[in-house]
Amino acid sequence: MLLMLVVLALVALGTGSYQLTPGDVVHALALGPGPVDPEQQVAAQVVWGLRLPRVVAALLAGAALGLAGAVLQALLRNPLASPFTLGISQGAALGATAAIVLFDAGALHSVGREAMSVQTPVPVVGLALAGGLGSAALILLIGTLRGLTPEAVVLAGIALGAFASAATMILQYFASDTQAAATLFWTFGDLGRAGWRETAWLAAAVLTIGLLPLAAAWRYNALAWGDELARGLGIAVARERLLGAASAAVLAAITTAFLGVIGFIGLIAPHAVRLLVGADQRTLLPLSALAGALLLLAADTLGRVLIAPVMLPVGAVTALVGAPLLLVLLLRQRR
Repeated sequence: MLLMLVVLALVALGTGSYQLTPGDVVHALALGPGPVDPEQQVAAQVVWGLRLPRVVAALLAGAALGLAGAVLQALLRNPLASPFTLGISQGAALGATAAIVLFDAGALHSVGREAMSVQTPVPVVGLALAGGLGSAALILLIGTLRGLTPEAVVLAGIALGAFASAATMILQYFASDTQAAATLFWTFGDLGRAGWRETAWLAAAVLTIGLLPLAAAWRYNALAWGDELARGLGIAVARERLLGAASAAVLAAITTAFLGVIGFIGLIAPHAVRLLVGADQRTLLPLSALAGALLLLAADTLGRVLIAPVMLPVGAVTALVGAPLLLVLLLRQRR
């Protein structure tokens, strides 16, 4: 998987309207962002300024979503658990829509036919992050106070996600044409909006918050055998489930806030890895992060070459590819 990731990253860095061979990509990476030779300078600017932030963002976001999905599935003992099914992504979409419609953060600017972005992204990102974290906090609060089973928590997340989607549609109904276009563009999920600043935030989240569930992998194994056995082994079940779910929610919310709604990665990556290595969380969690990075980078590269020069949003590609792949995985397991 690491070898596939390196090869795919080289292909992604060389793919686009300005084609580069893998040798050109390696040479541009070695020279840095500012070589003297004009021809080398163009290649380096394309690689370092446009494509490398996109590729790094795909790797970080895919790893965050894959890890978040694996953690939620382990803690809730439910294969349908993911940031999307628990309403985290829908909550972030509601926050972004509120910023665009209520606070007029939805003015769009475009350079060419493809490059379109929200002109004032700070309130959009801030409220999207607040919406995603708020949805996760509400689900965890309901589950903790009412003592819900893991299965009931998933159902509560589905209900909250439906409520957030309905609220988003109501806001869009009263929005102007420009605001409605901005909300629609944001919900597509697009890695093209990731610059080095967004990539730095994603890296900080993955490298800090992502270490928490990885360090608790053995305790997640104990939780898989039931809460009573886990308590007998000295594990604080409620605290472990709360901290793990909060870590997964933060990872998913930060990714959604910066890049938009990207579904199915957190659902498919753990399923695919579980078929390869089993359910031991010590290997399942890190490999789910690696598989998520691989899947998201592959989906983004496919979206850029499928009907080139038009670039499809990665959120649409993951849904188109992810839904049939999930059906194949479920049919193979027959459970």
